[in-house]
Amino acid sequence: MIAIGKREFISMFKSIKSILIIAILLTTSYYSAKYSQVLTTGISMTEKEMSDIHTGGLLLLLLLFGQLFVMGLSHDSINKESHERTMRFLVTRTSRLRIILGKFAGTWLFWFTCILISFLLIGMFSLKFNFFIFSQVIALSTFQIALTILLSIMIPKPSITMFLGILVGLLFPILSLWLVFTDNNWISWLKFASPYYYLVADNYLFLIIFGLAGLILAAAMAIFNRREF
Repeated sequence: MIAIGKREFISMFKSIKSILIIAILLTTSYYSAKYSQVLTTGISMTEKEMSDIHTGGLLLLLLLFGQLFVMGLSHDSINKESHERTMRFLVTRTSRLRIILGKFAGTWLFWFTCILISFLLIGMFSLKFNFFIFSQVIALSTFQIALTILLSIMIPKPSITMFLGILVGLLFPILSLWLVFTDNNWISWLKFASPYYYLVADNYLFLIIFGLAGLILAAAMAIFNRREF
């Protein structure tokens, strides 16, 4: 599992797409923190909101495009191995559970590193590290990674997951936010399956997102165990 996770982590830093996304994250973090006070001009905000304004640009970017970024990099994390016939080699060398956990751990560690560096960059301007907001972002990223792995297992062709990754990456945040704020009683109950619902409240409800990610990984593992390679 460690070897699979290490390989996944290193390989993600080598792609052009990864470098571009890292550049976007760091650039957004830099300008969001540097010019945060300018953005608050003429806007009425509470003292707490003012103290967290440095992270505003990065949070908006990850809330709206985080799923797209994750799926853009990892939509083929599993089905690429199947498509290139290397999965057959992996399943003979280690358990399927370790393959999934290794892929997940490597991808999670990549995003943890990117987000940590972004928050440290913001901390250079705000002179503090907001661990609560950082934890919320990590929880959201964990859910997004689990969902991406599930999609990569369910659909065997990387070309299809690439297309669906873009579609899901763009539509999922919009639909999730709509479910959180809609007054339609027929479908509003679906908000409990959305990670965005647990991010709205300024408390530790976001920890439930880790549980949702665990359920998605369990579903991915159940499907993966039934596959023949």
